[in-house]
Amino acid sequence: MRVCTASLLALLLLACGCGGKTAGQTGGSGSGGTASQGATVADLPDLSEMQVLMVISQRDFRDEELFKPKALLEKAGARVVLASSSLRPAKGMLGGTANPDVLLKEADPAEYHAVVLVGGSGAREYWDDETTHRLVGAAAEQGKVVAAICLAPVTLANAGVLDGKKATVWRTESGRLRAQGAAYTGADVEVDGRIVTANGPDAAHGFAQAIGQALAEARGQPSG
Repeated sequence: MRVCTASLLALLLLACGCGGKTAGQTGGSGSGGTASQGATVADLPDLSEMQVLMVISQRDFRDEELFKPKALLEKAGARVVLASSSLRPAKGMLGGTANPDVLLKEADPAEYHAVVLVGGSGAREYWDDETTHRLVGAAAEQGKVVAAICLAPVTLANAGVLDGKKATVWRTESGRLRAQGAAYTGADVEVDGRIVTANGPDAAHGFAQAIGQALAEARGQPSG
């Protein structure tokens, strides 16, 4: 009976998106939250004076996919701004909280060097959201770095941003990317020009690294 219960729990976690809790990962409170210990920027370029907009769902964003990249990008010198559909405190799947800085509908992609969509089961909030589609579409047209992790690449696909691009996503949603013209690769992290996608919380560090490298290349500096 215990074996059946454990198997059912594992299936439920997979269905919710982005898997279960990653060992050593902690959530956080406030606008910054906390990243897991051991985060390093040794392999990130200098991102001083660069601004990054991270989009989170109001409920059930994936903690590691926000707090790890946010901490790493900030340590590299970037300013990270959080956007959501409400300014109420947002809650992560693992219990972390974050305070959005701006409303998603008021975010101007021209003010940022990158727009990053955080995953988690709550990322479905933006899959068919026209405001988010306009935001990421405009960012891509302006040559900004556009990134998404876990379930969030579906939003990019539905916005038309991944058409003809190599991309990855949480494995259960690969068909949604293909249906919108993306070339699904199944990689942990995929980069196609200035489009960066990743497949889940275990890829959060590599995701941040790829975003940092794409930002450096967009600014014309060596990426390391």
